[in-house]
Amino acid sequence: MPKPESFPIENIFVPTKQKKTIKPESVAEIAESILDIGQQAPISVRLDGDRLVLVEGLHRLEACKALGETTILGVLVTAELVQPKPPLAERPEVEAERLKMARLKQLRLEKEAAEASTSSLNRVSATEAPRTRPAKGVRDIPKASLGRAAKSTPKTLSDWITQQKSSGGRY
Repeated sequence: MPKPESFPIENIFVPTKQKKTIKPESVAEIAESILDIGQQAPISVRLDGDRLVLVEGLHRLEACKALGETTILGVLVTAELVQPKPPLAERPEVEAERLKMARLKQLRLEKEAAEASTSSLNRVSATEAPRTRPAKGVRDIPKASLGRAAKSTPKTLSDWITQQKSSGGRY
């Protein structure tokens, strides 16, 4: 690891993409820490032609600027040594969080499906009329005799006797 040295803050270029990630609350916390104990970790810069480009340490740089410092401790790294961070989607902690969220979503969907199934069963059983059985020996639908036309069911005993006489049956 190269030895930390002092760099003029005004000569350090901060890429636009990095500038967008500034969190004012982090800058304020780091500035307080620098006032109390000094700068503990150097920033990383690399040479790009005749200028210095910030590689790492944006919040430390901004905290020193806010404190009115003109120089900052840093290390000069080469472009080959700069280890680009893997894209957010490829980081192991992000993948673990994504898998956890997928499991939680699956469990929630299963729970909702079970609740929906239970509530629909409850609705069906509540709206269904209870089934009743006819009295023993009484048929709901009379069977027609084979070879004969189906006759209407007599309503009284006297209608039945009349029907039996007309068909030649015994009563």
